[in-house]
Amino acid sequence: MPRVKPTPPPAGGSLMDRPSRFGIFARRQRRLVRPILVMVLAGVGIGGGIHLTHLMRSEETFAPLRAEFGHKVALHITTITVIGRDMTPEPMLMAALGAQVGDDILGFSVEEARKRIDSLTFVEHATVERRLPGTIVVQLTERRPFAVWQNQGRFVLIDRKGQMVADQGMNGKDAEAFAQLPLVVGAGAPQAAETLITALDAEPLVHAHVVAAVRVGLRRWNLTLRNGCDVLLPEGEEAAALHRLAQLQSSQQLLIRPLAAIDMRLPDRLVIRPRPVAAVDPNDPTLKDEALTPGATAPPGSLGSTGHTTGQITGDARQAGGMPDTLGRRPA
Repeated sequence: MPRVKPTPPPAGGSLMDRPSRFGIFARRQRRLVRPILVMVLAGVGIGGGIHLTHLMRSEETFAPLRAEFGHKVALHITTITVIGRDMTPEPMLMAALGAQVGDDILGFSVEEARKRIDSLTFVEHATVERRLPGTIVVQLTERRPFAVWQNQGRFVLIDRKGQMVADQGMNGKDAEAFAQLPLVVGAGAPQAAETLITALDAEPLVHAHVVAAVRVGLRRWNLTLRNGCDVLLPEGEEAAALHRLAQLQSSQQLLIRPLAAIDMRLPDRLVIRPRPVAAVDPNDPTLKDEALTPGATAPPGSLGSTGHTTGQITGDARQAGGMPDTLGRRPA
């Protein structure tokens, strides 16, 4: 009978060093457990971050933590990011935010800032976030009124396309918007308002004196100034006429003179109509003697001296728009 030789031990060890079946199973499971453990730890970290963010938004919960942490770590605002601002003036927004670059970011109240910004006229809704270490993010959802349209005694907020803004009222923010927005009057005004108001925005010297724009015959505009003067603009040439008017205001202060009307409808001339001069009572003791002197004339440059005023405005108008030496009269 042949003899069976015993199996030699593996190189570098004996048979007793060979791993058991349980050890082999544990090694295999370890490779599967490691990614699961990483995912669990990542989930805990994300959940903790979300919970911390929620605490930071809650002033009641975060205030004690902020006060305690603020004594140990000094963090300052380095960046303020605003998203969605169009109609809200930036200085007004920053005043409502109540923070600026360099302020303590932990001493900044997110909730109070949001309430103040929400109260602004053109803000529908606002969110304010504090992103450590130094960023404040403000996101606005604005209301979109562009002008106030007056028609048959009714005032309506309209947008740039001439459509009425929904959910209007005469209290609160709507009342403030009515006071701040340009006023356009008459049939057809909403559809043509954007072009005119854009041209007015480009000429602040003129815009500052305008209180209303009246649509005439569905084709052109009259401007009503603060002093009661009417400016008759040419059809389809509003931007050029307003630019010429700004030049006259800069050099002659035309828009603050006591005029009844400034007619710019003719392309080659400018027609002005002074206000009627009130009758003078010679028995009025408040008048100065020189004002009652027979044959006295108004001082040079005043509108009481029509020829003098005409000469001054003609010269300036000639420089501004290439007009002839005389103003001429509007055809009957």
